[in-house]
Parts: sequence; C-alpha cells; structure tokens
Amino acid sequence: MGSKAYGSSGVDLEAGYEVVRRIKKHVASTNRIGCMGNIGAFGGMFDLSLLNVKEPILVSGTDGVGTKLKIAFEMNKHDTIGIDAVAMCVNDVLAQGAEPLYFLDYVAVGHNEPEKIEAIVKGVSDGCKMAGCALIGGETAEMPGMYQDGEYDIAGYTTGVVEKSKLIDGSKVKVGDVLVGIASSGVHSNGFSLVRKIIKDNNIDLHSYSDELHGIVGDVLLTPTKIYCKQVLDVIKNVDVHGVAHITGGGFDENIPRILQEGMGIEIHEGSWPILDVFKFLEKHGHIDHREMFNIYNMGIGMVLAVDSKDVEEVISILHCHGEKAYNIGVITNSGIVDIK
Repeated sequence: MGSKAYGSSGVDLEAGYEVVRRIKKHVASTNRIGCMGNIGAFGGMFDLSLLNVKEPILVSGTDGVGTKLKIAFEMNKHDTIGIDAVAMCVNDVLAQGAEPLYFLDYVAVGHNEPEKIEAIVKGVSDGCKMAGCALIGGETAEMPGMYQDGEYDIAGYTTGVVEKSKLIDGSKVKVGDVLVGIASSGVHSNGFSLVRKIIKDNNIDLHSYSDELHGIVGDVLLTPTKIYCKQVLDVIKNVDVHGVAHITGGGFDENIPRILQEGMGIEIHEGSWPILDVFKFLEKHGHIDHREMFNIYNMGIGMVLAVDSKDVEEVISILHCHGEKAYNIGVITNSGIVDIK
C-alpha cells in the first residue's frame, strides 16, 4: 500500500514498484560469469574470483548522454537512449584494454511513467548485452518539480577488468605507429547542443524526411552510439595494441592526443574513410568550418587504435570479421600537433 502522504507530494510509490516488476526481465537478460545477487538488493555484487585474471586492474567509468535526450523527448523515442548511456561508459574503459564487467544506471524523472522507464532500461540492457557486461543494479529517482513534464535524465557507471600486464596506457605508442579507425554509427552522444542549435536555427522539423540524411531527421540523430567492446577486445587478444582512443567530445583534436607521449603528434589522412552524411548535413546547415568539424565531432570514426605498421592488416581483418568497417586513417608523428591532410 503506497503512502498517501508521500503521494500528495507528487511521488507515486505504486508506479515505482511497477517499474521494478517491469525491468526485472531486462536485467536478468544481461547475466554473465561473475554476476551474483538479486535486483532489489541495496548493493550490486560481482564475484571477481570467478574470472581467470591473475593480477586484476579495475577500470571504471561514468557518463551520461547529454542533450541528445532532448531529441529523444521530442521524438518520444526512449528505447535506444539507454544504449548510448552504456556505450559512453564501456567504450571509455575499453580504451585502457578493460573488459566491462558490470553496469549500473541512474534514471531521474519528474513523474514516474513505468512504460517509459521500462523502454529506457530495455535500452540499457540491450547495450549491456552488446558490451558483454551485466546490469547489476541502478536507481530510478522520482523528483517532482525537478524536470519538465515528460523529461528525464540518465547516467551510467561501469567497471571493467584488465590483466595488469595487458593494461593499455599509451606507454607503448611510438612515432610511426599507424592509426586504425573504426567506423562510428553517427553523431554518437557528443556535440548535441550544437546539433540542436543548427536544427533550431534552420527551422528543421525532426519528424521530417531528409534527402540529405536518407531518413527522418530525428531518427538519424538518435542512432545509438556504437559499442566496440567485443570486437576491440578480440583485436587486443591477438595483437599488441599500443593505444586506444574513444572519439567523444572534442573529436580528433582532443581525444587522440590523450594516448600520445610528450612531443608526439598525429597526421590524419582525410579521404581514407567515408565521412557520414550526418556530418556533411551539420557542417552545411551550421556553416561550420570544415577543419573545426574534426574538433567537435567523430566524423565517422568512433574508435582509434594505434598499432605497429606490421599489424595493420591483421587488425583490420579481425574487425572485418566482426562486421566492422575499419580503415588506416593516419600515423603517429613527432610534430607535436594534430594535422589533418
């Protein structure tokens, strides 16, 4: 029986109980080795001793999906935004060579709508399955007055594990290493404040079909962030990967240099991969300088691996076996700058 007093404040306890009932099947679908305990416990548990790791290094990450949520609200589409939340976290820990083990989500709403929250959590569970990690807990907070009607926020947290000897920290990156870029699925989850400004300034209807994008504008923008875990972990298992960069906010200019040592730079060969239509659309309608686009967006490359030149073909071959499009996009230099040619 829900509290009448609490109900008078705008918090629906019965709806909260229904959410838990609805999401249990989605949580259960993400079960993996090491997963233990039950949804509804105060803390999520994971048994690290079941993994075949001698010197485990735990790598953790947390993130949200930013104002991409505003597109989801306007499109009234909520079943993919959870994939984005997972992707932003697991792709980050992957950059250290870590396999994501478990994930926790936090969803905050102004008013509890169980069907909508189930759709969000289904997206989270879908993302977890793609990443191979277990959804072991989370929190749904109903906070009347904090969010406008129909709006919410979502954030996630993940922990991954890597054998100490296999930790990827950029220390092996050297001048002459080749940059292998793996295709992105779209804008992913960065730069959406600018995306929304461009949409608004040009009076573009998110529900309209765009010949330039070959689809409904809002649907194209909501394309979930790609999760790279299984395919990149397979590369790491077979090849000595020197560095991994997740191309998020700040594009090429901010993210690839994070794996470089002092004095190193990169030379990116534009034209070595196809720039996605969505970036051409944003550049055109936003009147953005072409070079600046690389400083904001992923431009069609969501993850970059730095490897020895002799390993490039094998890396690309492994990624192709996973159905990924991968390209030799550039090289590590001693220039100290990011040069896009």
